[in-house]
Amino acid sequence: MSATARRTLSAAFALAAAVTVCAPRAEAAAPGGKDVTAVLFEWKYDAVAKECKDALGPAGYGYVQVSPPQEHVQGPQWWTSYQPVSYAIAGRLGDRSAFVNMVNSCHDAGVKVVVDAVVNHMSAGSGTGTGGSVYTKYDYPGTYQRQDMDDCTGVVSDYRDRRNVQDCELVGLADLDTGEEHVRGRIARYLNDLLSLGADGFRIDAAKHIPAADLAAIKSRLSRSGVHWKQETIHGEGEAVRPEEYLGTGDVQEFRYARDLKRVFRHERLAYLKNYGEGWGYLPGGQASVFVDNHDTERGGDTLSYKDGADYTLAGVFMLAWPYGSPDVHSGYEFTDRDAGPPNGGAVGACWQDGWKCQHKWPEIRSMVGFRNAVRGAAVGHWWDNGYQAVAFGRGDKGYVVVNHEKSALTRTFETGLPGGDYCDVQSRRRVTVGSDGRFTATVASNTALALHVGARACG
Repeated sequence: MSATARRTLSAAFALAAAVTVCAPRAEAAAPGGKDVTAVLFEWKYDAVAKECKDALGPAGYGYVQVSPPQEHVQGPQWWTSYQPVSYAIAGRLGDRSAFVNMVNSCHDAGVKVVVDAVVNHMSAGSGTGTGGSVYTKYDYPGTYQRQDMDDCTGVVSDYRDRRNVQDCELVGLADLDTGEEHVRGRIARYLNDLLSLGADGFRIDAAKHIPAADLAAIKSRLSRSGVHWKQETIHGEGEAVRPEEYLGTGDVQEFRYARDLKRVFRHERLAYLKNYGEGWGYLPGGQASVFVDNHDTERGGDTLSYKDGADYTLAGVFMLAWPYGSPDVHSGYEFTDRDAGPPNGGAVGACWQDGWKCQHKWPEIRSMVGFRNAVRGAAVGHWWDNGYQAVAFGRGDKGYVVVNHEKSALTRTFETGLPGGDYCDVQSRRRVTVGSDGRFTATVASNTALALHVGARACG
C-alpha cells in the first residue's frame, strides 16, 4: 500500500473507528514466455474465471492477479480486503469452492494465477469477519494471539528508521512478528494452502514492512519450487529499507518506473525514454515488476490513471512494447470516493458497465499483449525520435512500434528490422506494407500508436 493510500486508510479508520482456446494447463514457474499479468482488482472469482476463458487466455496474458482471498473485516471499502482476520478462504470475492473453480478455469485457458497475499499484518480493530470469525485486535482465535505480534504498537511514522518501518503498525494494523517461528510457519501454511488449490504465485503486500530475511525464511517453507514471487517494496528516497534488499527472494515492484512515466508523459519528452529502465537507475530488468498504475497509485495520484486519457493509454502501449521488467496491467473501476469498494461487491456483469473500466480489454492495450509475446527476447533497435513527443523503435526482426504523443499527425518513412511483406497494424487494424529494405511509410494520428509484429501479418 502506498503512503497516500495509507493516509486514506488512517482517515477511514478514524471515521469508522466469447472465445474458447485449447491450451496446456499452466504450471507454477517464473514468468516464462508470457510475462504480462492482468490485475483484476476486486473482481469476484467467478468473474475472473469467465474472464480468463473469454479474454485473458485468447489475448495472450500469462497471468491473472486476484485480490486477497482470506477472511477479512467487514465493510464495503476496498481496503477491507487488506485487513485479514483469519486465513480461511472466505472473503467477499468468493469462498474456497469459487477460488478453486477460478484457478482451474484460468489454467485451462493457459493463464497462471497470482494471489495478492497480505501477510504483514492483521486487522486494525475488532468485530466479526466476512467468514463469521469473531476477533479482537491482537487476538484471532485459531490463527494468532497477542504474543505473535510485534512489541511496537505505535504507528509507522519514520521511514528513515528501519525498526519503526518493520516492527511498528502500518496505519494501526496489528503487526505480525515475522521473526517468530510460529508466525513464519503459520504464514507458510496459508500460502501452501493456496498452492494446494492451484495458485502459481504471490504478490506480497506491504513487503517493505517485513524484513527480507523473514520473507526468505517463509518462502523456503513453501511446498513448491518455482513459485512466482513479487514483492511490494515502494522506493522512497533516503529511506532505511531499500527495494534492492528483496531481490534475493524474487521479483520486486519498481514504483519509480510508474512515477517517471507519469512525469514524462505529462510534462517532459518521450524522446527521453531511449534508455528507460536500468539506464535510469532502476532495479535489474529481469527481476522488476512494472506497471503504469495500481490500485494504490491511481488513488494517490502519484502515477497516471484511467482519468488521464491518451497519456495513460500510450504509457500502457509503451510499457508493453519496451523490454524492461514484467508488466502488470491494472484493471479496476471508476471512483470519486477513494475508499469506495468495487461495484456490486465485485460482481462483474460486463466490462464498461457499472463503473468497471476493464483496462486489460482496451483494444490498444490488449493488442500489445500479443505484440509483447511475439517480440520476446528481441533487443531494441532502430530507435527514432523527433526530439520531443514522437518515438519509434524496433524489437529485432520481430516487431516495430511508433508512439505519437504530438498534437498533430506524424507522417514519415520508418526504418525497421522487419522482413518485407504485409503486416497488420494491431493498433488501427490497417494493413502496412514493409519493403524488402525494411522500410515503410505511414501516417500516425495524434495521440495514437502503430504496432507491427511477425505474429500479425494480416488483418482478419
